[in-house]
Amino acid sequence: MSKPVSKLSVKLKNAPRDTSLVLGSVNDGLNKDQSLSDRRIVRADNLGEENPLPVKKERYLSRLDVEVFVLNIRRQPLMPTTPRKARILLKNGKAKVIRRTPFTIQLNYPTAEFKQPITLGIDAGYSKIGFSAITDKREIIAGEVSLRMDISRKLEARRKYRRNRRSRLWYRKPRFDNRKKSKSRGWLAPSIKHKLDSHIRLVEKINQLLPITSTIIEVASFDIQKMQNPNITGVEYQQGTLFGYTIRNYLLEKWGHRCVYCRKKNIPLEIYHIIPKSRGGTDRIDNLTIACKKCNLKKGNKLASKCSAKLQQIILGIQRQAKKTFKGATFMTTVRWKMVEQLDCQHTYGDVTKYNRRRLGLSKSHVNDAFIIAGGLSQEFSRPFEVKLIRRNNRSLQKNRKGFKRSIRKHRYPYQPNDLVRYDNQVYRVNGTHCKGARVMLFIPKHEKRTKSVSTKNINHVIYGKGLSFVTNSSSECIPVFS
Repeated sequence: MSKPVSKLSVKLKNAPRDTSLVLGSVNDGLNKDQSLSDRRIVRADNLGEENPLPVKKERYLSRLDVEVFVLNIRRQPLMPTTPRKARILLKNGKAKVIRRTPFTIQLNYPTAEFKQPITLGIDAGYSKIGFSAITDKREIIAGEVSLRMDISRKLEARRKYRRNRRSRLWYRKPRFDNRKKSKSRGWLAPSIKHKLDSHIRLVEKINQLLPITSTIIEVASFDIQKMQNPNITGVEYQQGTLFGYTIRNYLLEKWGHRCVYCRKKNIPLEIYHIIPKSRGGTDRIDNLTIACKKCNLKKGNKLASKCSAKLQQIILGIQRQAKKTFKGATFMTTVRWKMVEQLDCQHTYGDVTKYNRRRLGLSKSHVNDAFIIAGGLSQEFSRPFEVKLIRRNNRSLQKNRKGFKRSIRKHRYPYQPNDLVRYDNQVYRVNGTHCKGARVMLFIPKHEKRTKSVSTKNINHVIYGKGLSFVTNSSSECIPVFS
C-alpha cells in the first residue's frame, strides 16, 4: 500500500501540471519574466534592477596585517610588502627601520624597481580629511586626519598678550606706519592657510611612502545665501540681511528694543554673541543679540547647563534662533582651486562621489569617500589609520603665574610633549619637562591620566612626536606611535 503524499508547505509557481509533488523552496526572483523591463515595477536610476541601491554596509576589514612600506637605497618609495618579508629582511640585515608608524623600512642593497599604478583619493574638508590609496586589486593605505581647530582661539589670545605687553613699554615712541600690508593678492587668514597647508603636507607625506601615479581630490563650491534662503533670486543676492540697516539698528528692531534676559526697555543695551566666541561662535548677524550690561556680565560665556533653570530656558530659546555657521563651506569655496593648483592633480565633485558610494552600498565617512574618489570598486580594504595633527612649537615664551615672578623661556628642551622615549625597556609618551629640563613627566601605559617623573639621564629618544601622528584603531590599549 502506497504512502499518502504530504501536502506542500510552499505553493509552486509556473510549474507544469504533471510535476511530481516534491518538497522544496521556491524563490520568486527565479520565476520572474526574463524580459528586460517590467511595466508593473518602477526602476530607480535606470539601472535595470529592482533594487539598484544595496543596503548600506560598514567598512569590512579582510586583511589583518597592515602594509609595510619600503624605500629603496636612494630613499625613494617602492611597492609595499608584507610584515613577514619585512621581518626577514630586517633579521638578515638587508634593511633598516626608518619610521615606526606607518612602519617603513629602507633597503640596504640595490634592487629592481617594479611599480604598479597607484591612485590617491583625497576627501578634503574643514575639520577632517579622508585619504585612500588603491591599486587595481587592493587598498594600500587609508585613514582620516583630524585637523587643528584651535588656531583662531590661540591667535586671539596672542593678540591680547601682545597688546598687554606693548602697553607696558612706556619708553618706546609710538609707531603707526610699520605694518606690512599682508592682505595682498592671494592672502589667506592664518587658520585657513594652515588647513590648506595640512592638505598639501598630507599628500607629500603619502608620496614619501608610496609611488603615487595620480592624485584625485574632491572640490566643492557652496552658495551660502542659497543655503539660507532657497528661494533667493536675481537682485536679492545684493540685498542681504542688513540691507537698509546698521548692525545695531537691525538688532534693536529684531529683539524689540528690549534686553533678551530681563526684558527691560529704555535702558542702555549692548551687543553680544549668542554662542560666545570662546565656545566657537562667529560674528555673523545671526549669532548677535542685545542685552543690558548687568545681564551680559551675569551670563558671561557660561553654557546653558551651568546657569539657573530660568536663565537656562531663556538661553536655549535664544540659541535656537542662532543659525549654524558656514565655516566649512567658506573654506572649501576659498581654497578648492588653490589646492588643485598646488598639488597639480585631478579633481572631482561631491555629487559624483555620493552617487558612486550609494551604488556600492558604503556608509558615509571620510575614508569611504576617499576610496570612491580614488576610483575604488571591489578592491580589498585595508585597516584605516586615525591621524591627528599636533602643533610643532609652543610660541608662549612667557608664563605669568599668580604669586610667582614672570618666567621667560630661553631655550628649547630636547624632550617635548608627545615624544616617544624608551625607559626601563618600555616605550612611554612624554607629558612635559620640568626642573629646567633635567626631568620629564611620562604617561604610564594603560593609565593615561597618571604620570611619573624620570630623569633625562635614564631615557632614550625613540621618535619625535609632532606633526602628523598615525595611530591604528585596531586596539584601544596600544600606545600611540607618532611619525
